[in-house]
This record gives sequence, structure tokens and C-alpha cells, in this order.
Amino acid sequence: MLHYTIVFLVIAIVAGLLGFSGVAGTASGIAHTLFVIFLVLFVISLITGRRPSV
Repeated sequence: MLHYTIVFLVIAIVAGLLGFSGVAGTASGIAHTLFVIFLVLFVISLITGRRPSV
């Protein structure tokens, strides 16, 4: 998931440098959304994965 975030971020930066503002905005929005989803899943895995077995 983090890989896709980085890919869309690079696409947004390249599109922004080339002047495609619509593509850059869309790719940036997708990268932001994927990053938030990644963070939420990471926090959930930290909370649920560290329980001691009794």
C-alpha cells in the first residue's frame, strides 16, 4: 500500500513539473488517500498484533 502511495506521489510531482495541473491534483489526492489508509491499517495492526498469549 505504501508503494502505491509513493508511485502516485511521484506521478503527481512529475505531472506538476510538466504543467498538467489536473493530473497532478488527482494523483496527489489519490496519494494522500492511500497514505491515510496505510496509516490507519498500520495503527490497527500495531494494536491487535502485540497481545501477549496467556
